[in-house]
Amino acid sequence: MRASILAVLALLASCSASPTTQTKTDGPKAETSVETRRDTIVDTIHGQKVADPFRWLEDVKSTEVLAWMDEQDKGARAQLAAFHGRDALAKRFSELYYVDSISAPSHKGDRYFYTRRHADREKSVYYYRDGAEGTEKVLLDPNLLSEDGSVSVGFVVASWDGKQIAYSLKANNADEAVMHIMDIDTGVTSDIDVIPGIKYSDATWTRDNKGFYYTYLPSDPSITVQERPGYAEIRYHIVGTDPKTDELVHEKTGDPTRFVGVDLSWDGRWLLFYQWKGWNASEVWVKDLSKKDAKFEPFIQGEDNLYSVLPWKDDFLIFTNEGASRWRIFKTPSKSLDRKNWKEIIPEFEDGSVIENVQIIGGRLVLTLLKDVTSDLRVFDFDGKLLRDIELPGVGASFGMTGTPTDDDAYFSFQSFTIPLRIYKTSIKSGTTELWNDVKVPIDPEPYIVEQVFYPSKDGTKIPMFIIHRKDMPLDKTTPFILYGYGGFSVTLSPYFRASIYPWLEAGGGYAVANLRGGAEYGEAWHQAGMLDKKQNVFDDFIAGAEWLIANGYTNAKQLGIRGGSNGGLLVGAAMVQRPELFGAVVCEVPLLDMVRYTEFGSGKTWISEYGDPADPEQFKTLYSYSPYHHVQAGTPYPALLMNTADSDDRVDPMHARKFVGAVQEATTSRSPVLMRVERNSGHGGADLIRQHVANDADTYAFLAAMLGLELP
Repeated sequence: MRASILAVLALLASCSASPTTQTKTDGPKAETSVETRRDTIVDTIHGQKVADPFRWLEDVKSTEVLAWMDEQDKGARAQLAAFHGRDALAKRFSELYYVDSISAPSHKGDRYFYTRRHADREKSVYYYRDGAEGTEKVLLDPNLLSEDGSVSVGFVVASWDGKQIAYSLKANNADEAVMHIMDIDTGVTSDIDVIPGIKYSDATWTRDNKGFYYTYLPSDPSITVQERPGYAEIRYHIVGTDPKTDELVHEKTGDPTRFVGVDLSWDGRWLLFYQWKGWNASEVWVKDLSKKDAKFEPFIQGEDNLYSVLPWKDDFLIFTNEGASRWRIFKTPSKSLDRKNWKEIIPEFEDGSVIENVQIIGGRLVLTLLKDVTSDLRVFDFDGKLLRDIELPGVGASFGMTGTPTDDDAYFSFQSFTIPLRIYKTSIKSGTTELWNDVKVPIDPEPYIVEQVFYPSKDGTKIPMFIIHRKDMPLDKTTPFILYGYGGFSVTLSPYFRASIYPWLEAGGGYAVANLRGGAEYGEAWHQAGMLDKKQNVFDDFIAGAEWLIANGYTNAKQLGIRGGSNGGLLVGAAMVQRPELFGAVVCEVPLLDMVRYTEFGSGKTWISEYGDPADPEQFKTLYSYSPYHHVQAGTPYPALLMNTADSDDRVDPMHARKFVGAVQEATTSRSPVLMRVERNSGHGGADLIRQHVANDADTYAFLAAMLGLELP
């Protein structure tokens, strides 16, 4: 349940031309250099003079900016294509990515729904069966939605009787989406039920299957992108009616820093309305739909904690980090929701385990736990008594179960750095478990070892890190390594299978994943230790991980590369400008980098609770103190930089990438390249075509190999 919370959260003088020539390496040369105009803009913010010479790169509608992007992309792709081993990497990635696999099924009515990847198709196909052993039938094939593959499917949610689906379509795999309704028996998609404004929502079907609740985000051009979240509404749609007549269930909050969402109890009686204040606080209202003219009543308000509510029969279960950084569970009768009546049934675990997720499956509570970043599954009764552990096949990652509150059969996944995804079928009642499906990936994990180490950060805090490398790798500081991190928004970097790292490992490289503060690896306290005025802890943790790898003989500074995306892009950008001598190459993807103006673009205002508000004088000081764009220093020999950005990113505005690249290209004195690659028809999460993933990873790893001295075939 906590995972679903975070899934919802899951989301700104005179001019003088100064040509900048892109730096070169001793290897392949870019065909052209790029001239980047430098302006003399200097703002005074809370008494601090802030230079912003590349502000003109914020305006993506400008023909000058578009031409600059095209020239950057053209030059980057020319140089990347010329790196040794790039084509061999593309071939190997194709072998790894074009594989057959199947997801765990979802049971609705008499039907089972699932997705299947095919080794000869670009996108996964949605299927269903009539009965568990029925004939497989195509439900929705995203490969047929557009000739160029630019239209993506966001979600598919079946009604409780399994006769209809609500699904969303997205242009260029962006966040913005439009919802549609299909009758499964006829295969006809309605021309009436077309609902725009589905950016961060899916459909919550009612038990009578007549309609669903959803979060509507108006796309009125008069509302700025930054203010849109404050206009989000909860609506109810009756299938077969014009969405313009949909019932307004809860009005807008008017607060663009909040997310809103809706949920419905299993029996259809209780409607829940959520408001999330960022990623660390939520409020809950409830409505009893069994009563005529019922209204939302406040249940949990004014708290600085996260809450998720699961109504079940005559009780409400409350999953929260209130007074428990690693989470706990309360129960209270539905007729008596006052806080004084809450009874704790599962306290915070004393062994350090974090409760990641809570589900009601087969009439039991199923908990997904995390201890030292590895998964555990346990089954409890509704009084909090442990019934059994669900045995996992090793040390790795599981992300909860697929099942219903009344079905005994359930499915769970397992994977690790060396074990591709496996799906197991289990009985909640008896605990019997069997392998249901596994993915066949053409790799041999035998030559590799996975280590987990705990190293001290700058302030002495122990930080866990996974290290994957060949068993026979010498600890003589000669191995090219990649260090990956994220460190924010309660995101846990679990030890899941990453097919993309195997060509790198096969060539003799090493790979490390640091579990930094800001994530949820050790609960909410771990998250809060890496947010707001403590954000520098995250960068210190990452830098300390790099220093540990070097000090312990795994690699050296010239052969250490770092990679991160989104908030992880902020991470590697900050590490690069704070310690440029520590890294040989940087891959920065769809990042935040201008922390002074981030709230003026994309979904920036919804991240204020995580980073802080530059309009606040004290929070501005913190943001400006580490903002990577503002700390690019002229005359510095920066490491090689590959900036991967997307042309349709409507979450983190690509202006961050453009401005940072312009600044680094002008400032660096090294001969290392500074490249910007633009992914076309792609949103914040990247494109969903396998061929684009192949090309992107081939370019990225060819760049890293060339910069870090890894010999590719």
